[in-house]
Amino acid sequence: MDSLKQLQAMACNNAWSNARLLGACLALTPEAFAAERTGFFPSLQQTLNHVLLVDRFYLDGLEEGGLGRAVYGEEVPFSMAADLAVAQAAEDRRLVAFCDRLKLEDLGRHVGLDRGPEGIKQERIADILLHLFAHQIHHRGQAHAMLSATEVAPPQLDEFFLAGDLPLRQGEMQALGLDR
Repeated sequence: MDSLKQLQAMACNNAWSNARLLGACLALTPEAFAAERTGFFPSLQQTLNHVLLVDRFYLDGLEEGGLGRAVYGEEVPFSMAADLAVAQAAEDRRLVAFCDRLKLEDLGRHVGLDRGPEGIKQERIADILLHLFAHQIHHRGQAHAMLSATEVAPPQLDEFFLAGDLPLRQGEMQALGLDR
């Protein structure tokens, strides 16, 4: 599998993982979703809103949209899990589409990222995507642990890349429009 196909697969994995995790959060009461828990961010609500905002920030940079740090205007734009799930699914589709449009030569191209007082920093597209996927996995792991402390069982998030796991995710991938 070449670098481009790996990044495209990671974008699909990201969409699937977010759908699974937010799907579990939909079973929580609004109070449980917003409840204080142990983590880098103090609730599932804040953690998963952070994931969304960071996705928007890096996608804006990758697409050279010009919003920069303005995407962080509201720390918790979605207080309800259902609204957040819809918004996250839209960003996930946007990321999958971006990766699907990439050509191998695009991976080394630089785009500017707004680093606030540090100014615009040029970064390679491949490096931004790898960073974005690592960031998402990191915070989804925290949200997964937080969910473990609720009455809702956290979903499996690692049944994605192996051929033997295909039957475990195939229906969900089809429902997400990601069956490839």
